[in-house]
Amino acid sequence: MRSSRHNHHGFSLVELSIVLVILGLLTGGILAGQSLIHASELRAVTTEYNKYVAATQAFRDKYFALPGDMSNATKFWDVLAVPAGTCNTTLATDAKTCDGDGNGIIGVADGLGYEPYRFWQHLANAGLIEGTYPGFSAAGYANVIFGESNPKSRFGQAGWCVRYHNDAVGGARFYADPNPAHFLTIGATDPSDPCEGGAMVAEDVWNLDTKLDDGMPATGSVHVGNRTTCSISAAPTDMAGTYDLADRAIGCFAIVRWGT
Repeated sequence: MRSSRHNHHGFSLVELSIVLVILGLLTGGILAGQSLIHASELRAVTTEYNKYVAATQAFRDKYFALPGDMSNATKFWDVLAVPAGTCNTTLATDAKTCDGDGNGIIGVADGLGYEPYRFWQHLANAGLIEGTYPGFSAAGYANVIFGESNPKSRFGQAGWCVRYHNDAVGGARFYADPNPAHFLTIGATDPSDPCEGGAMVAEDVWNLDTKLDDGMPATGSVHVGNRTTCSISAAPTDMAGTYDLADRAIGCFAIVRWGT
């Protein structure tokens, strides 16, 4: 009986080299794809910002008031809750809403309808933005069945918020700004407060700031949120501070001035 012999062949150096080249191309393609997606998301932020500014202006032209601050909103969309006084702490499940105080400021302290949240509901009720919004947010509230407290951005699914900002002192999170104005904030990640948290790195905010403004974190129409984390400055009044571009930690957000 003849014994059978089996020949065992390993990979040649040429074959191994080809495999390594293919793996390298795949890895490079994945990284390049991620970079392109990230750049696309950043471009979307500018488009979203322009959309919300245009929607707000269209709302003012139609209703002669700011969304959220509108003092006769319930005349158009009915009152959300009775008795009066409970509206600002009640989640909406339809277009019913609350009145603002009509003082021209979309303010947190304007508690008639918690205006920064009603802002989005009023815009949606007017058909000027997509989505449905409950007009209120509370600790622990997130993703209720009818919607979320604020629109989500394409950028990391972070949230947009609106806020009237007048902080001449500044602090750990903000630069001092004695010029009161409404700001749209992008990068928030906390559904219980759409102006908190941060989904960006410093370079992301710098990128937006350079495209829209002056590329400086403390001056112009674009500021950085989380000042001590995302910029290099000695104090809230250090207007010459620059972005901390070497810091890759996520925790920054952009604050964009859009009106007085």
